[in-house]
This record gives sequence, C-alpha cells and structure tokens, in this order.
Amino acid sequence: MPDIRQTEAGVLPDARPTTRRRKPDVCRTPPQTPLDALAAPEVHAVAMTRIRLRTAEPADLPVLRQVMDRAIAQLMTDVLSPAQIAASAEIMGLDVQLIEDGTYIVAELDGAVAACGGWSRRATTHGGDHSAGRDARLLDPATEPARVRAMYADPAFARRGAGRAILAEAERRAAAEGFRLGTLVATLAGEPLYRAAGWRETARWEARTSSVPVPVLTMEKSLLSEV
Repeated sequence: MPDIRQTEAGVLPDARPTTRRRKPDVCRTPPQTPLDALAAPEVHAVAMTRIRLRTAEPADLPVLRQVMDRAIAQLMTDVLSPAQIAASAEIMGLDVQLIEDGTYIVAELDGAVAACGGWSRRATTHGGDHSAGRDARLLDPATEPARVRAMYADPAFARRGAGRAILAEAERRAAAEGFRLGTLVATLAGEPLYRAAGWRETARWEARTSSVPVPVLTMEKSLLSEV
C-alpha cells in the first residue's frame, strides 16, 4: 500500500501540546499535536488546512505533469525572464524513475494535488526524463548525499505549506535509509523555501540549455537530525 501521511503545515515535528490552565480572558490557539515520525500521522496546524501526503503512483502522471507545467510557467516570473522560463523546461520536469523507485511524494489539499516532490537514492541531481546528464547509479548512503528532487507546487496552492510538508517528509525518508546528508539543485524561486527549512547554499551557477542559461544553486543539509 502507498505510504500515506497527513499533515497540517506550519508546526515543527517536535512540537508538544501545552498543558497550562486556560485563563478566561485570554484567547488560546488549539494545542499542537505531537508527532511520531515513524508510526502516527503527522499533524501540523495552519488555518486548519489539512495536507495529505502519499507516495506517488503511475496513475498520477498526467496530473503531475500539469502541476509541473503550471509551476514552471507561473511561479518563476519574478526571478526569471520569459526566455529563461521557456528554457527551464529543458532542465526541469517529470522524472518517472522517482515514481518507479517509490521516492516521489504527492501532497493533496481539498482533494486536489497541491504539490509534488521527493528524494532519490540515485545520482541524477535534477531534470526530467528528457534532460541531459542523467545518472541512474545507486548512491552509497554512508559517503554520498541523497538527492531532493523535482519539487513543484500548483500555483493555485502556493504558499499553503504543501511544499514544506513534502520537503520534510523527503528528508525523513532519506534519513531513514541511512543517508546523512541531502543535496538539491534549487531554482531562484524555490531558494527561500529551502533556506527556511535549514538548507545552505554551496554553489551558485548557470544551467546550460539550447537557448539561454538558467541561474540555479546547489544546496545541502545534514539529515542526522531527521533520524
């Protein structure tokens, strides 16, 4: 069965419920639910919006392609030129290997696919099935970093916590397989999300395409705290 987790974005996984006596003239937020990283469903609270996480399946492919196309076209207009956005399609997109490996995650909000992303135990760092430079070699968790891959949010659900929830789950799953470090290639639009989640920049560079170069950056994060 697919791995299914539920989360409400915004509360850190180690949050614990408060037990203070309620004061009659003070408005309190609902207590936060503690998380069991391996067994219980994750619950984070933000505006009472429930995010459902599950492992992507082949049947999701048509919807995932639509989400990715919308994300590439609409969410990078503040940081890339129209020519760079068009060129990004060459270095971004769907990698079916992630779904075949069971390492790709779907986030659902209100019954719709709000975001997708995941991690990989293979050497490919970024790109879709059509992208150059792919490498299906299996990584050594003891000496090589896991890859965080193909993070996309549907513009209709942007900034509602779905991407952050997927990122945290990808980190957790990679750490559970013994990876000590994670690495990713971030777009300029995605950089703030990763920085907020504790990822640090290691290199800033330009990805080559058949038309114009696209600025990206490599980031990494220790996964030891995710175990």
